[in-house]
Amino acid sequence: MSLQPPISPADTRLLRLALRLARRGFGTTSPNPMVGAVLVKRGQIIGQGWHRRAGEPHAEIEALRDAEKRGHRVKGATLYVTLEPCSTHGRTPPCTEAILSAGIRRVVVGATDPNPRHAGRGFEVLRQAGLVVVTGVLAEDCAALNEAFNHWIVHRTPLVTVKAAMTLDGKIATASGQSKWITGEKSRAFAMRLRQGSDAILVGINTVLADDPSLTVRGRKSEVRSPKSEVESQKPLRRIILDSRARTPLTAKVVSDEQAALTTIVVSRAAPKRRVAALAKRVRVLAAPPGKLAIGNRQSAIDLRWLLRKLGAEGVTSLLVEGGGEVNASFLSQRLAQRIAFFYAPKILGGRASRKGVAGDGAKSWSETLRLSDLTWRNLGDDLLLTARCQQGRTPKRPKP
Repeated sequence: MSLQPPISPADTRLLRLALRLARRGFGTTSPNPMVGAVLVKRGQIIGQGWHRRAGEPHAEIEALRDAEKRGHRVKGATLYVTLEPCSTHGRTPPCTEAILSAGIRRVVVGATDPNPRHAGRGFEVLRQAGLVVVTGVLAEDCAALNEAFNHWIVHRTPLVTVKAAMTLDGKIATASGQSKWITGEKSRAFAMRLRQGSDAILVGINTVLADDPSLTVRGRKSEVRSPKSEVESQKPLRRIILDSRARTPLTAKVVSDEQAALTTIVVSRAAPKRRVAALAKRVRVLAAPPGKLAIGNRQSAIDLRWLLRKLGAEGVTSLLVEGGGEVNASFLSQRLAQRIAFFYAPKILGGRASRKGVAGDGAKSWSETLRLSDLTWRNLGDDLLLTARCQQGRTPKRPKP
């Protein structure tokens, strides 16, 4: 086995440029990953590219075409790319073939293909052809860029983020259901960016009945896009409604607006057939099997694990849960969420009847609590944003004093 070639400061600098290019595909490439590529020859950048949309050329091909348009000869160049070049046929030919045909001499890569069946295969193809291959440059940054894709490609279910906007005492609405606006403009703009980066958004029926939300990406482009984005339009955002008894009004925005075709209403098999039939004329309706909650023996109306497998099979790599307290609790208590994004406004609502950001039955002991890791706090105007990873195991019991 050959030793890893040395990594130079220039390798790191140019791979970081490739990362910036990759981010231009934010919100448009799913179910493909975001990838950026840079071609360098004799210390000069001769071509750049990024993957713009699923089905369109990969970043490596875009960089090769860019160099050709500029009149550069690629033979002998070094390719910097954020993800291992594909070596299998998909919607497009393998990038390894294009790299070899172009006469590239050296390839510097960030992250390895997360698919266990393909991981390292592209590297091996290139090395066997005599190319110098350097791997693992800014590997953590490159992998983090495609966290949702990496999760989906391994588990075949979407990466789930539970998002909530709350007061400091954890309330998302008054007892009467008033919830607009808890947080400020900067928080709301960031929340729109979370939507832009997701394939689907999910809420419960109580949110629909109380707020009649549009569940779309709204706001100025500068609020929801990368300033350097050159993609004309983002991919459609699917809308998922958990509605076990098919109570969604036919006048609700998610059923009656121009994007109704993007709405899926998930009902239980006990939902009234007439209501289901009426909704099915407007939107897609799924009848889900009942699920069992992770805490206690109470039956939930909808099997969320079944739903996640269903969405994953349909190419949904990331799901943003913006449900009310009960929906949030269902995903968190069953360990179905991988991340949280909790926005806190400098307000205290109080009140026993005020609605909680996370409701449900709650943990019965410390061993059942959900622990978080990789916590990051961020100021958004007067608000605070907490993002964190949800640990999937149980919390160890507290030692006795």
